[in-house]
Amino acid sequence: MGNTVAREDFEWVYTDQPHADRRKEILAKHPEIKALMKPDYNLIWVVVLMVLAQLTAFYLVKDLDWKWVVFWAYVFGSCISHSMTLAIHEISHNSAFGNSKAMWNRWFGIFANLPLGLPYSISFKRYHMDHHRYLGGNGIDVDIPTNFEGWFFCTRFRKFIWIVLQPFFYAIRPLCINPKPITRLEIINLLAQLSFDVAIHYLWGVKSTFYMLAGSVLGLGLHPISGHFIAEHYMFLKGHETYSYYGPLNMLTFNVGYHNEHHDFPNIPGKSLPLVKKIAAEYYDNLPQYNSWIKVLYDFVMDDTISPYSRMKRQLKGEVKQD
Repeated sequence: MGNTVAREDFEWVYTDQPHADRRKEILAKHPEIKALMKPDYNLIWVVVLMVLAQLTAFYLVKDLDWKWVVFWAYVFGSCISHSMTLAIHEISHNSAFGNSKAMWNRWFGIFANLPLGLPYSISFKRYHMDHHRYLGGNGIDVDIPTNFEGWFFCTRFRKFIWIVLQPFFYAIRPLCINPKPITRLEIINLLAQLSFDVAIHYLWGVKSTFYMLAGSVLGLGLHPISGHFIAEHYMFLKGHETYSYYGPLNMLTFNVGYHNEHHDFPNIPGKSLPLVKKIAAEYYDNLPQYNSWIKVLYDFVMDDTISPYSRMKRQLKGEVKQD
């Protein structure tokens, strides 16, 4: 089943995250990048079309044999569902309507959430802003695995199971690491989602409901796109905290693979991140990068020196402001 990995704790660092300083340097040298800090209105229509595509799929699978429901849930539904979570990621950065219409983005996020089957958008936004402000922050950044995950998922077989169960850990981790009071918008997100799920079940039955929920769980678990969860911040090379991916799956994921660029400029929509890389090529071309998320998943499982502990972690000082 593989050998126990050597790492027994996170990589504790005592420096600030690199993205703020690099952002200042790049803007001083390439002020034209500021022109990219604007909403991507095309995101609105892409999300609407994705919701309509899933509604069509819910209808089409309602009378299929179960084996085909499962097949299409993994082959098609999982891709749309995972892509939609990354559309919600874009929306959380106010990329759809801009910072001046923040609430429009929140309502649109709730709409984009509907075909996922599970309420996600509002809570994700709250925790994701912490991830950007306090990357690796102990007790704040819930993208960092728990100590239990690092301790238990330490063999090849267990790491494989950890990848399969990624949706579960992303859902439960905030409650373990950094629980927050429930907000009015989160309750609205929950009620809107439950109403939608009941409507789908009433209109088209259990197979459509299963397709919806299974697509979300499968798409965020053992799936090629899920390689981005590990590729973004797991320390395959000592001293490097964030990694970009420049492969073709960026076309399905709103360029989330351009992750160094995204953390440097979180207010630039994914559509424009390749331009950031092109303009400031001297800052990005020589950073460690990936061209295959599938290889990232394979290497994570098979490399006995890599585990959920392979993350940089910081003990934050001073005042911490959370959403």
